[in-house]
Amino acid sequence: MSEPRLSFKEMCAEFDVTPRTLRYYEYIELLQPDREGRSRFYRTRESARMKLILRGRKFGFQLEEIRQWLLIYENHGSCAQTQAFIEMADRQLIELEKQHEQLNEALSELKALRLEAVKRLA
Repeated sequence: MSEPRLSFKEMCAEFDVTPRTLRYYEYIELLQPDREGRSRFYRTRESARMKLILRGRKFGFQLEEIRQWLLIYENHGSCAQTQAFIEMADRQLIELEKQHEQLNEALSELKALRLEAVKRLA
């Protein structure tokens, strides 16, 4: 029994990405679909990689970081990849905490300015 495959169009629909995004991920070697003529087909491995790519993007990781992290699995296995993830996550958590603080400051400042404006109109 052959492994299930998704066409290019099905892959876009499955992961809610544009064709341009999918082609770009292939171009930078995040994904490597099977090719049959001009058609592309994505196996389970590529679907799993896509899930990891999208999750990484959700957490703010750069595509190059994600690409390097995926290469670690191929070259050194899951233990090395897990260690690399912990290091990446630690760095990203610090960055997200900084962004969170900046956002909270901006919210507080905007609320205060809005309140002042409402008082001036009253």
